Amino acid sequence: MNTHIVSVLGFCLLSLLMPSVLCMAQADLPGSKDHPLLKRMPGFYISNYETKAFDTADFKNARGENIKIEGRIYDIYYEVKEGRKAPGKLQVLRNYENAIKKIGGTIVYESRAEGWLKVVKNGQITWIYEDARTGGQYELMIVEQKVMEQEIVADANSLARDIRSTGHVSVYGIHFDFNKATVKPESQPTLKNIAKLLKADTELKLYVVGHTDSVGKIAYNMKLSRARAEAVVRALVTKHGVAQHRLDPYGVGPLSPVASNETEEGRALNRRVELVKE
Repeated sequence: MNTHIVSVLGFCLLSLLMPSVLCMAQADLPGSKDHPLLKRMPGFYISNYETKAFDTADFKNARGENIKIEGRIYDIYYEVKEGRKAPGKLQVLRNYENAIKKIGGTIVYESRAEGWLKVVKNGQITWIYEDARTGGQYELMIVEQKVMEQEIVADANSLARDIRSTGHVSVYGIHFDFNKATVKPESQPTLKNIAKLLKADTELKLYVVGHTDSVGKIAYNMKLSRARAEAVVRALVTKHGVAQHRLDPYGVGPLSPVASNETEEGRALNRRVELVKE
């Protein structure tokens, strides 16, 4: 066959294969996915992906000092697809900073095209490192730090011990929807232990006191904390058989903090229900 014809046929075959090869190269890496907390920038695909059940990662604190964070790690690399215009590095940075702020997170530290962010939600601390690079690439490293110790459900014996020794106990296993007084289903293990506490000591009566952080107006937080305390009492009475006369709900809003409201960790500790012996 004529060499020229062979070359032409080869070029045509390559031209037919190129779009499919390019499409495959721009698909997400098999087994990879976005982290549930953060969506990718439009027009990007995952080019590299690694996750570790438990490891240590380097982060920065508010002073720019290096710190070590332990937990489950997701390391995700994104690249812009062929034919799509790559956003600027600052645009990538601001996109994720704004997304984190919307869900109550904070910017811990920022340097050029790098950012260190943090979200505290239901006791779970999540750290995010973002690195926007030239050429339409960026990296997200996300560390799900272990659940705060206060989120471990206290059993009836430990609740009783604290009440005997101090007359009160802070409870962190009762969860509510944001800005609402509806007790979430995941609160049931804690509510069962409170009911068990009361059934073991038939003479015990409790003030159920709702607390909030200092975010928002005080009048609103006072009302919300009272409503949440009432919701806890209602759940204990209707679902766990506790007598109504043994529980009195109150709300003190942000007036009795146990930690500084200047940090996410502190605010998470201040949002609590407290049981106080009558």
